[in-house]
Amino acid sequence: MIKPIVAYGHPVLRKVAQNIDANYPQLQELIANMFETMEASDGVGLAAPQIGLAIRLFVIDASSMVEDYPEAENFKRVFINPTILEEKGEEWYFNEGCLSVPGIREDVQRKSIVTLEYFDETFTKKTEDFTGICARIIQHEYDHLQGKLFVDRINPLKKRLLQARLHNIEKGKVPVNYKIKFYNP
Repeated sequence: MIKPIVAYGHPVLRKVAQNIDANYPQLQELIANMFETMEASDGVGLAAPQIGLAIRLFVIDASSMVEDYPEAENFKRVFINPTILEEKGEEWYFNEGCLSVPGIREDVQRKSIVTLEYFDETFTKKTEDFTGICARIIQHEYDHLQGKLFVDRINPLKKRLLQARLHNIEKGKVPVNYKIKFYNP
């Protein structure tokens, strides 16, 4: 089932997400719904807070990027309760966007290698190094679990210049071609 994406301005996007256990209700259904939602929205990653759940879970399918980034081949994964153990390597800029911040893309600097400890969809514990675009997508989705958005990582002047556009997203005044939920307090 396709879920609406929570838009910029919703408080759940600023919460630090909570760990879950293997008994989380309907976990496999939630994971399937997240992949379906991400694909319907043309995303490559989706974190649970983006569908309104403040839990430590994100999914990635970077196969659409394989032409430019060979390391993205077969990179379709589920990450539960992830912890970044280390970020290292060259810092590089990449023009990032976010389903929760529609219509805005900015260059964000991140490290090229990330070591992540996490559970997969069967709750098997793993520790892995990821590089290049895979590391970047993981760092972007991990930020969601920490209550951060990519716009928090851009130059303060650029962010100030984006304030009117961010305010329009908060007010629902932005064209979007996927299911989205704006915050109405």
